[in-house]
Amino acid sequence: MPELRFMSIPHIPHVQPGDNLAELLLTALQQANIELQNGDVLAIAQKIVSKAEGRLVNLGTVTPGAQAQIVAGHTGKDSRVVELILQESEEISRMRPGVLIVRHRLGFTSANAGIDRSNVAQSGADETVLLLPEDPDASAARICQHLQEYFQVQLGVVITDSHGRPFRLGTVGVAIGVAGMPALWNRRGELDLYGYALQHTDVAVADEVAAAAGLLMGQAAEGSPAIVVRGLQLPAGDGKATDLIRPKELDLYR
Repeated sequence: MPELRFMSIPHIPHVQPGDNLAELLLTALQQANIELQNGDVLAIAQKIVSKAEGRLVNLGTVTPGAQAQIVAGHTGKDSRVVELILQESEEISRMRPGVLIVRHRLGFTSANAGIDRSNVAQSGADETVLLLPEDPDASAARICQHLQEYFQVQLGVVITDSHGRPFRLGTVGVAIGVAGMPALWNRRGELDLYGYALQHTDVAVADEVAAAAGLLMGQAAEGSPAIVVRGLQLPAGDGKATDLIRPKELDLYR
């Protein structure tokens, strides 16, 4: 039986806009004497990717439009935050007091378009919030390439974010950026223990990595934004997080 190992990478500093995140991760790996191996997957929290890419917005710089003010009136949310949510989204899925769920421009459906203020340093009179990366798949690819070139091994990278589920309580880690590994593992045609050929089995392996890594990353002050996952036996492939998005025409709950 394969054995999985999950290793939190220590020594990662507070990330600032403009930082080379791949270099920060490489330095932290070196300080921890962690040598990446062929087949390792690096799970990285979205927040440090967004910070490095300068996706911080001070609400004092935001002017809400008419639609944002209307939606803010329905939800009770800060109209400036609503303006950012609408800018990051394709459409509103659901809203009620305290809740605004949208279809993000990246394709997934989530609360507040992933905009958050937790673990974001604050200064000045106006609050600062953090947006998701512009292109998380591209961000994952850049980090993956940098680390692969240094360690001379085949790696996977998963950028994770915490999402709620429409029919279950609580948040869970999901993949919003993927590189160097499949996002979906098509296992149709494989035999189960009783010889039955699997018919409809697509495994969201990138989401499984994100959820498992989330146990070490935590949600509060754990300070573990990057996790090495070792021992996965995945098929070859270079998927993207967009592979995980259910096409609109197949979404029976829309």
